[in-house]
Amino acid sequence: MNSPLGRRLRALPFAAALLMTASPLVAQTPPAAPTVELSADASRRAPNDLASAGAFHEASGTDTAALARDANAVIAKALETARAYPDVSTRTSAVSTFPVYGKDGRNIEAWRLRSELHLESRNIAALSELLSKLQGSLAISNLVLQPAPDTRDATSDLAVTDAIRAFEARAASVSATLGKTYRIRSLAINYGGSRQPIFPPMRAMAMAADAAPMPIESGETDVGVSVSGTIELLDK
Repeated sequence: MNSPLGRRLRALPFAAALLMTASPLVAQTPPAAPTVELSADASRRAPNDLASAGAFHEASGTDTAALARDANAVIAKALETARAYPDVSTRTSAVSTFPVYGKDGRNIEAWRLRSELHLESRNIAALSELLSKLQGSLAISNLVLQPAPDTRDATSDLAVTDAIRAFEARAASVSATLGKTYRIRSLAINYGGSRQPIFPPMRAMAMAADAAPMPIESGETDVGVSVSGTIELLDK
């Protein structure tokens, strides 16, 4: 049987033998190792070494040109005062004009103009002194204290180390309880946010009206990090 059909028939027993010998190999594939998902958190305290504040002039009237001239004069004087404090970054941030409606809610009776400055510094004492001087002509809209970016990054790195160690301790505890060893399959790090202390606007405006010195206590902020991942449980 040297025909093509004969050659195919002779090959059938060999192919069947291959299938019979291959099937035990598939059956012997070890099962996947069990996995456990874990997470751990850690935080470190970072000094609030960066302060920012808003200062504004606001007035109402029927003559918008006069309102603009007065606002420009007040802001120009404030910027001149700020030039004596090179450690404080000062810039104009916004100028807004709003209509003031009468009792009928339809007719415009006047205009309100608001001109704002933004101040920021790592020299908190200098910023505090400048704000005290500006309170005679400007109101303080808010004051925020927080870690500077490099301070936050350095603190986050320390918190990451703590979180990873806590993750490893938790993984070791789980695997030991189950009589296993473990290896890490995946790991994710989440750099969480933080809460900054804020002086509320109403309090700051009242201080501005009194033109009193503005003491600032910088304090600290919690910088948090979380670590999550999956471990494989292995036989000892």
